[in-house]
Amino acid sequence: MELRHLRYYKVVAETLNFTRAAELLHIAQPPLSRQIAQLEEQLETLLIHRERPLRLTDAGRFFYEQTCTLLEQLDGINENTRRIGRGHKQWLGIGFAPSTLYAVLPELIRELRRDPELELGLSEMTTVQQVDALKSGRIDIAFGRLRIDDPAIVQMTLLEDPLVAALPHGHPLSSGPVELAQLAQEPFILYPSNPRPSYADHVLALFAQHGMILKVSQWANELQTAIGLVAAGVGIALVPSSVQQQHRTDIDYVRLLDTSAVSPIILSRRVGDMSPLVQRCLSFIEQARLRAN
Repeated sequence: MELRHLRYYKVVAETLNFTRAAELLHIAQPPLSRQIAQLEEQLETLLIHRERPLRLTDAGRFFYEQTCTLLEQLDGINENTRRIGRGHKQWLGIGFAPSTLYAVLPELIRELRRDPELELGLSEMTTVQQVDALKSGRIDIAFGRLRIDDPAIVQMTLLEDPLVAALPHGHPLSSGPVELAQLAQEPFILYPSNPRPSYADHVLALFAQHGMILKVSQWANELQTAIGLVAAGVGIALVPSSVQQQHRTDIDYVRLLDTSAVSPIILSRRVGDMSPLVQRCLSFIEQARLRAN
């Protein structure tokens, strides 16, 4: 499937007339009909009922809506790429682990989005993925939770986020606070399952330091999935305390007695990257930290 198939189909779906669509597309009608037929063959489904008047099938109506959305996004990408290339607009890529969206990052995003000359790219990814994206230039700054030893990357700890136990509402340990040894007796939900190393390894290492091995009942790919599984009674989880801002009624968050149980929020960037946009981000974060203190 090529872009021309999508563009041709959009016009045909809007005109419901192959002759009129061919005129608008400045091509002959027979080749246009063949292109739409090829599209249907690739999708292995009929998009247009070829009767008078033409009408879209249910699959055709769905495909038309998705095609419009995709082409609109592509047009926006093209326009912003041209503007950035001509120096009329700047682009900044930010990678982030989902659990870092409860700290300074939302403030930074709001601040940057106020700048009409800045195109902001946000990519959800683990810390390991962030390092690869930074080194390849796909992003410029990242927010994660793992310390990475890489000579090409410089990291700065923004916050030591205390860990709390996420328990199903009404769990016997909900009256808290709790010790790690008590939690180690419970079935655990760990996330993410991959790629590794990850936050899951941080949690496993925390218990291993005290000679304890967790009974993992379920692996999850994302924080929200893990929280949902906790609410369903599948097990318990250790999550950063900032996650409590979700205020879920089916989850009890319980403080840990072990104050060393923390998960840092770490800013990562390329070594030697002194670009104005990165410096602008660092300055804003430093000001936000000063305000918080």
